[in-house]
Amino acid sequence: MDLHLKNVFDRFQEQFGSGPGLGPGSGTCLMKVEGISPNFIKSVFKASAALYRTDPWKRLCPGHLFGIRVGKDTDWSGKKQPYPCVQFIGGDGGDIGFNMFRSQNDAKRMTGSRETIQVPNVELLRVTYERESLMFPSNRKMIKSLSLEASGIDRFPVIDVARCTSSGTLRFRHPTPEELRFVYAFMKAIALVHPLLQEDKEGGPKWSRLMYFEPFIETVDVQWPQEMAKGYDLVAVTISHPPGQAYEEKTISTASSTPTKYAELSREDAFVDIRVYTNGSLRQCAACDKEIHGEQALSCVRCQAVLYCSTVCQKQHLKETHKSMCGLYKAMMEREEELAMNIFMFPCAADQPCKWLESLGIHQKGMWRRKCSCYSHCPFGLLPVKGGLWDSWGGLDDEEFPRDSSFHHHVRDGMSSPILLSGWSEYYNLRSLPLSSPVADILSHPLTVYYILTTLNISSKNLLMKGKEVVVHYLGPEGELDWMPAFAEVGHLLNGLGSVQIIMVGSEVPTNLSGTTSGIGSRVRVNLVRGVYEEEASYLPSPHVIVALNCGLSCYSTWGGALNSIKSMGVPAFFTDQSEISCANAKQVLRSAGLHITHPVTPNPFRSPVKHHEPSSNLPSYSNGFVLGVNT
Repeated sequence: MDLHLKNVFDRFQEQFGSGPGLGPGSGTCLMKVEGISPNFIKSVFKASAALYRTDPWKRLCPGHLFGIRVGKDTDWSGKKQPYPCVQFIGGDGGDIGFNMFRSQNDAKRMTGSRETIQVPNVELLRVTYERESLMFPSNRKMIKSLSLEASGIDRFPVIDVARCTSSGTLRFRHPTPEELRFVYAFMKAIALVHPLLQEDKEGGPKWSRLMYFEPFIETVDVQWPQEMAKGYDLVAVTISHPPGQAYEEKTISTASSTPTKYAELSREDAFVDIRVYTNGSLRQCAACDKEIHGEQALSCVRCQAVLYCSTVCQKQHLKETHKSMCGLYKAMMEREEELAMNIFMFPCAADQPCKWLESLGIHQKGMWRRKCSCYSHCPFGLLPVKGGLWDSWGGLDDEEFPRDSSFHHHVRDGMSSPILLSGWSEYYNLRSLPLSSPVADILSHPLTVYYILTTLNISSKNLLMKGKEVVVHYLGPEGELDWMPAFAEVGHLLNGLGSVQIIMVGSEVPTNLSGTTSGIGSRVRVNLVRGVYEEEASYLPSPHVIVALNCGLSCYSTWGGALNSIKSMGVPAFFTDQSEISCANAKQVLRSAGLHITHPVTPNPFRSPVKHHEPSSNLPSYSNGFVLGVNT
């Protein structure tokens, strides 16, 4: 009997809604909205599905209010933002969706502890994700006739504008085309930035079930579909939590923050003699480039990030450049513990690479020969190869490196599909690797590519899910040219569905290897092309994605032509770099080249766990540490 009642109640919830929200869809249908085309509707449903895949309801509840600003106020009717405050509903039960309010005050008035309060004469736009079987016939007909993309398995968005009258009844209307443009921009932006929210464990009372987050603000560029554009292709969308956050009030706490103001150093703090005790390696003065022993180096007292040989150099550097950057460096240093991957059981500090490799018994062996300078005399791609996989992994024990085998038992819903990974813990468990194995340091390159194709870039993920081939232009390969056995893991993770063609283009490709193709398993092909990308791009198969790992974009003179090619192609491109400061510089370079950041700087879950430091800095650096994207 209990099971029967549960089924009845579940069915009632699906049909009539529950918890925060105003019940199921009102029967509005986008086909009835004047002035929008079928392509307009398809774009809205595609953006809705992309947001649904990121599952914001896993962490977000109605109590989490977000500020939203799309473009300039003058872009909208009445010269103000239509719906500047948003909440997600359904995270703690009830209808899955989100509500958009005319003001933060309206949002607070309508948000009760357990349900949405109907406040007379308050209007809100809502998006609810409904099962197709429970939708009105007009919506089901629209979905079928336009072949609209589903959110999840069988849900689709229903968008309406609701108002509670003074008599207590609800009235609904269709959204306007302008309101739909605003919704589209919000969905595209929030899908990118909500994963960046950092939990604030001390932010609320201990008895509260609500998760609290650190104050947050991020701006991303959203590309309008052709049918929504009004004379410009992109719009800047700013998301803040709580609403009203301003850049001027913010101190950096995330990799993607956009700093504009920092507290300046006081005269008393600027020149204290802080000694840095390191492992005895040679370091470098940030001002004069003089080599110094680590134990003799001085450091900025506030950020403790930059090293000097003397107080004279420290004063000069502070006056010329460091004063404006000190706050940023301090915030980055405070994130060092957060970025460290403490799950691993091998030493993860490698400022002296040879000693680090020797401690693991893999110095000058296999693929690890590219992890120090001992084989720098040998061109990339031409390291002598002895034999099998055991030799390639430097003689590690058999259980310490991934076998050249597929995942036969990893099946979902009776079908094989690419394995989606969230980080190293999941991968090591999947391969039954001990956390004492250092293979993540080399696998960071192929698994970062795989992560981009299956998580960050939706179009390539969809192609792979349909069993099709994805073409990747891989710019500037160096050590990767000797790591082909590691790239075989991309094919295994595809798990019997889809394939990847990786075209590596760069000046370090040996002449005798240029034009060759290597089949790494049945699902990965690697083509090698020697040359400059902007000169070779027109002769290559058109890419679905472009990647450049540890790219060093701050050296704009060598990247200008390639970035112009990427801009003209309009293809999604992703870049990784080793530190937050290098990624901050990369953002400026990309914007100088006319490219718009559509995936903000975020820590890469498949960064190498091995930490390095630049000679003149204490800032942590990780191979493929951070990722950002354009044209996504």
